[in-house]
Amino acid sequence: MAAKQGMHISKVAESGPGLAFIAYPRAVTLMPVAPLWAALFFFMLLVLTASQEGGRVRGGMYIFPLFDYYSSSGTTLLWQAFWECVVMAWVYGADRFTDDIACMIGYRPCPWMKWCWSFFTPLVCMGIFIFNVVYYEPLVYNNTYVYLWWGEAIGWAFALSSMLCVLLHLPCCLLRAKGTMAECWQHLTQPIWGLHHLEY
Repeated sequence: MAAKQGMHISKVAESGPGLAFIAYPRAVTLMPVAPLWAALFFFMLLVLTASQEGGRVRGGMYIFPLFDYYSSSGTTLLWQAFWECVVMAWVYGADRFTDDIACMIGYRPCPWMKWCWSFFTPLVCMGIFIFNVVYYEPLVYNNTYVYLWWGEAIGWAFALSSMLCVLLHLPCCLLRAKGTMAECWQHLTQPIWGLHHLEY
């Protein structure tokens, strides 16, 4: 969009509701099958802004930034990315993953990628995550409205609903599996789907 308008990307859109109601609709028109994506996008906005606050102000305009700030923010995504790297590189195995990629594209990726998956990316993700938590600032809507404590609690519930799934899933799987802890771990870290398991 910035290239098409001949503008710097920082001037195309700003964060917040303007991003949803101005920039995204423009971007949707540039996508293939634009009417489908436009209908889905505005249906999502309709669901977000459906609630009414006191019959006058749309409550969705307060819920949308809350959801955006906590649930789909960089902090939550960094948490997910860290655990994805850990599981892929250290549980599934970076060598096994490299073999899978070579099987799919016909050649092995650069060895540097393996180092990134195993060390650099998880360390950077966790470092930025800790920095965001230490320097956390409560959400302020439109530079004026400060959310009450229960609003922040809802925001953290949004964030934790996805973040805790990562930590709670493993103990639940270990408790359901049969055998010793080592046998359960071995069973859970075995790949389920592979080329030798496919049936035609």
